[in-house]
Amino acid sequence: MRPSRRRAIAVTGAVSGVVVIVALAVVVLVVTDNRPSGTYAQFGQCPLSDRAASLCLSTETVGGKLTVGTVTVPIVRALGLQGGVDVIENREREVVKDELIAARNGATLSRTPQAIPGGLADTVDAELLPAPLRRAFDGLIAGASTRVTATIELARPASSVGIDIQNLIEAAGIALVLPAKVRLSNPFLGADCYIGSAEHPLWLRLTTGETRPPKPNTPIRGRVGKATFSDEYNLTVIRGSSLVDNSFAVPGATGCGAIPSRAVDRAVNAKLGLPAPAGHNTVILDGTLWDANAPAVRAAKADS
Repeated sequence: MRPSRRRAIAVTGAVSGVVVIVALAVVVLVVTDNRPSGTYAQFGQCPLSDRAASLCLSTETVGGKLTVGTVTVPIVRALGLQGGVDVIENREREVVKDELIAARNGATLSRTPQAIPGGLADTVDAELLPAPLRRAFDGLIAGASTRVTATIELARPASSVGIDIQNLIEAAGIALVLPAKVRLSNPFLGADCYIGSAEHPLWLRLTTGETRPPKPNTPIRGRVGKATFSDEYNLTVIRGSSLVDNSFAVPGATGCGAIPSRAVDRAVNAKLGLPAPAGHNTVILDGTLWDANAPAVRAAKADS
């Protein structure tokens, strides 16, 4: 046999071996990463390996709005919150009693961009920009690159999220505490233009009951929605709920500009009316909540 042919056979054998190994790895991954199906399919990212997770949680916001300062961003694309819940017994809590545990894939709060009405022209006060930045701004406007999106993100770890399902169902007190920040995205604004940060988050304290905001805001009321129970009360689904808050403060935007510039920060803040004290901001989250006892989800996963 010629050397070149022996080498070809050896290479073919090695490739075949790699293919077999990869195929086996895929099979093992599928077997070991099975997710709950059927009734509990909503909880595929519940951190079931964390024994502190006594509940699994999943929410989907499909409507509502976020108002910060002078801009209102309608929520038109689904926004999800998911993870486990550490039910804390016999421990005093300042606002709500239970902590969220991060989703298995790390996407505890989905990063879903929402379009800002008016785009770039209604996000930046161009009159405050120095000449070089004004030229770049005008170039984007002329080229129709004016779309700006706002993405709500967690400003702190998932454990900073507090939840009280009982308060949510009873429309009494705070149901969800969310430390948030908002990323503004457009080529002119760069990659790190944020309203809020880990040090200064938007502390959203959401309720299905009635808010008590400082003026000039007036009280608004959330909505519990309709709860259904199944699988011997292991699974709860609450549809048509509305979580609201109009008592939070909003800091100014920072890190704005393709090359971050305080001048761009100032132009954004002037246009959006930031920073905005409590009484000038509102969030409304309309959607559906699912929660389930973790043992039932584990059992569904084992049966998958």
